[in-house]
Amino acid sequence: MKQPGFFDVEERLARLSGLGDQLEAFSRTVDFEVFRPDLEQALAYSDGSKGGRPPFDPVLMFKILVIQTLNNLSDERTEYLINDRLSFMRFLGLGLSDRVPDAKTVWLFRERLTQAGAIERLFDRFDATLRNAGYLPMSGQILDATLVAAPKQRNTNTEKADLRAGRIPEDWQDKPSKLSHKDRHARWTLKFTKAKRQDDGTIPSTDLAIPFFGYKSHVSIDRKFRLIRKWKTTDAAASDGARLREGLLDKTNTASTVWADTAYRSKANEDFMDKEGFVSKVHRKKPHLKPMPRHIQRSNAGKSVIRSRVEHVFADQKSQTGLFVRTVGITRATTRIGLANIVYNMRRFIFLERISTTA
Repeated sequence: MKQPGFFDVEERLARLSGLGDQLEAFSRTVDFEVFRPDLEQALAYSDGSKGGRPPFDPVLMFKILVIQTLNNLSDERTEYLINDRLSFMRFLGLGLSDRVPDAKTVWLFRERLTQAGAIERLFDRFDATLRNAGYLPMSGQILDATLVAAPKQRNTNTEKADLRAGRIPEDWQDKPSKLSHKDRHARWTLKFTKAKRQDDGTIPSTDLAIPFFGYKSHVSIDRKFRLIRKWKTTDAAASDGARLREGLLDKTNTASTVWADTAYRSKANEDFMDKEGFVSKVHRKKPHLKPMPRHIQRSNAGKSVIRSRVEHVFADQKSQTGLFVRTVGITRATTRIGLANIVYNMRRFIFLERISTTA
């Protein structure tokens, strides 16, 4: 069998480029070196004076997390595919003979970033890149939240009561191995969906309520460019509306208008936005046991045209990157969702740059 040579590999890479390698667009448009200062500060590696194998380059490792997020990969699958795919190797700057980080190394790198709380700084670093490129928060902002699934827990009613009260169940306290695999922060909630039309053409009078376990991703996007500007992670049972007053509003937006659905309509939120100089375009709720006034229906319909743009963000994250939390605990879930938000902004940035050059 003929051994592959240098020019054979180059020819294969050229063909991948012709077929539209997504990662090549990332390399061409995103300057990953901007993340290096924050990565090095968070990792705090030694200077190597004590010997030992030197760590992998932090930017290379961060790019591996980008690959993971883009393709919804486990650590083991990530290790395999980096060894298997030329497109992954090219994106990481690795040759066929270079050492590839194993699954444990990837886990340790992500865990170190998580414990350092670095994901927020990395998100802000790329947001600064977006602003420097001319993509300022403009035309107001839109708030919403989406549920993010996590592996279901099999707990007794007593254990569930302890977790809701913020206590560690007694049976777990002397079993550190079991405790490490139990998610004490994810919660059950009900996910309501519109009832579907039946075979006979009728529509049930009540919507469907589906039990859901995991976390909730709260975001604020700017209306102009649809980039995520503020975000927060909570358990799935947390109220959407209360998060509005917890740093989700972006005061740097060039317009003061805020769009959101009825979950964010409350006197506390309206007073807060008025005090902070925001103009509320939050949907109004239907009066209790009364029909919705026609003028409010028309007003809500007009707001929905703009507010619905945030749904595209969540649809992109779930359909393109399969947003899902594999880890245990809200700290790691925050890192997972934060990475998904960074990668979404990168993909959006590539799209915006492409349409600006063709305009």
